[in-house]
Amino acid sequence: MKSPIFAKLMLVIGLAGVCAGAQTVEKVEPPSWWTASTINPVRVLLTGTDLNNAKIVGGRGVLSASNIVSSANGHYMFFDLRIAPNARPGKYKIGVTKGRGTTNFEFEVMPRRRSPLTHRGFTPDDVIYFVIPDRFADGDPSNNDPAKSKGLFDRRFGRHYHGGDLRGLMNKLDYLKSLGVTAIWTTPVYDNNDKPDFKEMYEGMPFTTGYHGYGATDMYAVDEHLGDMALLKLFVQTAQAKGFKVVQDQVANHTGPYHRWADDPPTPAWWNGTLTNHLSNNWQKWTAMNPRATYQTQKRNIDGWFIDILPDFNQSDPEVEKYLVQNSLWWLEVAGFDAIRMDTLPHVPRTFWARWSSAIKKEYPKVNILGELFDGDPALIAYFQAGRKGHDGIDPGIDTLYDFGLFYQIRAAFARGESIRGVSQMLAHDWLYPNPDVLTTFIGVHDMERFMHEAGATTAGLKMAQTFIMTTRGTPLLYYGDEIAMPGGSDPDNRRDFPGGFAGDGINAFDRTGRTKSQNDVWDHLATLGRLRQELEPLRRGRSLDLLDEDQQMAYARVTGRGAVIVVFNNDSKPADVSFDVSMIRQIGPDSALVDRLGKIGDLRVVNGIVRLTMPARTGSILTLKR
Repeated sequence: MKSPIFAKLMLVIGLAGVCAGAQTVEKVEPPSWWTASTINPVRVLLTGTDLNNAKIVGGRGVLSASNIVSSANGHYMFFDLRIAPNARPGKYKIGVTKGRGTTNFEFEVMPRRRSPLTHRGFTPDDVIYFVIPDRFADGDPSNNDPAKSKGLFDRRFGRHYHGGDLRGLMNKLDYLKSLGVTAIWTTPVYDNNDKPDFKEMYEGMPFTTGYHGYGATDMYAVDEHLGDMALLKLFVQTAQAKGFKVVQDQVANHTGPYHRWADDPPTPAWWNGTLTNHLSNNWQKWTAMNPRATYQTQKRNIDGWFIDILPDFNQSDPEVEKYLVQNSLWWLEVAGFDAIRMDTLPHVPRTFWARWSSAIKKEYPKVNILGELFDGDPALIAYFQAGRKGHDGIDPGIDTLYDFGLFYQIRAAFARGESIRGVSQMLAHDWLYPNPDVLTTFIGVHDMERFMHEAGATTAGLKMAQTFIMTTRGTPLLYYGDEIAMPGGSDPDNRRDFPGGFAGDGINAFDRTGRTKSQNDVWDHLATLGRLRQELEPLRRGRSLDLLDEDQQMAYARVTGRGAVIVVFNNDSKPADVSFDVSMIRQIGPDSALVDRLGKIGDLRVVNGIVRLTMPARTGSILTLKR
């Protein structure tokens, strides 16, 4: 064991090596890369001082630098770093030399990840659970108010940190498995601002924080309130070993307002505009698909800063493009994520998405991309899905998107009690999509009021909505807390702490004994749906056939070559007699016996290809052949 004196001596020697020149290196992005990558050379960004007109030396003959570009103020240096085919994994010392001074930094070459449990993508076979880690479970109280960012933790305020973390989420994996969840999406883990945010302010809040993760100040680090990089890797590995896939939330549109780059960008064109002179976003997303639109009419939607605060990347700058592409790949490789959820899709040029998605697929062919396009127009959503070129000749390559068009109709029918026919009418737009079967269906996420906050919402309606997304085409997504009918109005009320995840909580909704009778009713229903979805292949992979389309009643079948499942809804406030023809489904005989797997109605018999039944009020049923 080395003595403290020896350790101090080595520290002094190390600092002397770093500070030998006037220049300093404060950050290396990316800090590592891997062998056998599709990107070689990798474009490295150094942050420091007096870096202009400097040279790169070292690398033991297997790392070589070229194409060096520095910022005028000397705060940034870009260079291409080529990794030789014979480079062995390890940490390499590289020098920045200028005059007689040399500053050293380390760059790690990693072996290519080969685990069969990583980079798998998610499919309609999966059920995704979306969680805000800070609001889910506190597994490590020591990081609630860390020294690096003290004073941001206070559970009394909805926009402060509340203490949830990756350790807490990891501790609840068995809970998620019991719900039938097979994939986990969390809000971003990027490091966010370490001080109170006085730029984004709301009434009743002394200040805001980056608890949600969407205001990055370091795109290569994990926020200390959540844990660290080692814990992130452990969480992903543990989840994958238990059978989960893990989806990373990424942001390529903007950073947080307190990022160092905000008023000191690495290149003159790094941002669209500047901190003091920029456009605000007007949210006119439809201009992207308008063949009549001029660039001037699209400019604010693409170049505008979110809420007039969040610095907006200029993806047309080659250095920005390379940085963002490499950043996405680096997280996939280092942490082993299976898929990407990409934020704010329509506010970034489609040319960038085409190149970015191509780079992702080239490195990780099975990784898929879930894009957020917050709009109810199915034509606009379809315009961004992979497999369709727009009038601009661009295929953006986004595998799947949130089905916002269907979301609005789900809320109208099952929460507010409006006609269920709106659901059928939206599904009739499926022809617009290159692949509607992989869309992500949901009843709510963190950007809108919760289902139970809708006027007229009941747990009966919530259960029907859950039945629908777990049986219709697409990949269902569950928002944490909806399994216990959690209420919640506008942000941040829709992001309440999960009861039982934090010290001092009076109840523990993670445990059956801590839930109310009504909460257990909803929880049990969703868990049953999770089991049925895994058991019944047609619910995951079947072709969809509409069988009944009335004002408040709907029926459809999911059919594969090996079986069929029929789903029936009565959205009315009173029982309804319904009938529909199933003679076109060869997997169901003309006189077959059917059973409701949700137990809402008695056994049925198909008579001459016709199903007749009385559906109770506000009820959904899942019918299969009786064995």
